[in-house]
Amino acid sequence: MSTLDDTLALYDYVFPPELIAREPAHPRDSARMLVYNRKTEVVSFDTFAHICDHLPRNAVLVFNQTKVIPARMELTKETGGVIETVYLGQENGLLRVMASGKITSGDNLRWKEGHFFIVEERDGKFALLKPSFPLNDFHTLLDRYGETPLPPYIKDSPLSETERRTEYQTVYAKTEGSVAAPTAGLHFTEELLKKITQHGCAVRYVTLHVNLGTFAPVTEDQLQQKKLHEEFYEIDEDTAAFLNTAKAEGRPIIAVGTTTVRTLESAVETRHVASLRRLSGMTDTFITEDDTLSFVDGLVTNFHVPKSSLLMLVSALTGREKLLELYQRAIDEKCRLFSFGDGMLIL
Repeated sequence: MSTLDDTLALYDYVFPPELIAREPAHPRDSARMLVYNRKTEVVSFDTFAHICDHLPRNAVLVFNQTKVIPARMELTKETGGVIETVYLGQENGLLRVMASGKITSGDNLRWKEGHFFIVEERDGKFALLKPSFPLNDFHTLLDRYGETPLPPYIKDSPLSETERRTEYQTVYAKTEGSVAAPTAGLHFTEELLKKITQHGCAVRYVTLHVNLGTFAPVTEDQLQQKKLHEEFYEIDEDTAAFLNTAKAEGRPIIAVGTTTVRTLESAVETRHVASLRRLSGMTDTFITEDDTLSFVDGLVTNFHVPKSSLLMLVSALTGREKLLELYQRAIDEKCRLFSFGDGMLIL
């Protein structure tokens, strides 16, 4: 076995496929919550509606306010073949997409209402497309004709596109740019956020745009270089100042979601001083069990797929063996798994 295979085998676990959630809990905060206190090692189960019963009154909860865009486009080749693409961003006036099927430079891919793209370049799973319309019109057209991409492990979701645009989106989503939702935030309602502040906790928001790398298998290069896929993050100055003060005062900083952990830990300039300084940029931070988090004290997170970088990140808080033990408890309790599933509160 390679070093990669050895490492991934350590983060493998078995689960019944029927536990994969195909749609979210209704209401959102009725989702179940495994609570793990690291100091006492006590494990309990509750629902997110009662999260205030478990939060320290002076805690600060930090959420990722990125907004999922309907990034999936179904395009048609001149031969009639269908090409599924997911929009990832723009490069020099072209659209960067992940594309299935066989396409080559020069191919004409039809979209909707006479709009089309010319393939400028194909590189493995990715392609650069030149649109037949002004680039400034793209997001309007994407909103009209695009579809919300769900994670690859959610098969045959019963949700319509209209439902996906609501259900696969946090209630506080604000800044467009993600192709996947920061799913730990799906458990929170506007009413629950009010209860959290009434409980004495503070709520603040940062932004990290989630790309498809979050679902990609860990590679040998990533493991060797200790660097993951890049994602853009941003923290406004007022939020950073508030969080830095809260941290200095010893208030527990609880990240809602692994993307929020990546954001906060990427913004810390030196490991020895827990202060947010790098407030925007691209992050390729790869957090594993060997890392000590500088800024984050607790985490709200969903249950992640085996062998994933997300599992490795959460193990930085719990340790790998304890995390897999907690997952087995959740599976025994028949918790719903993955993006639309139940979650954990680690304190």
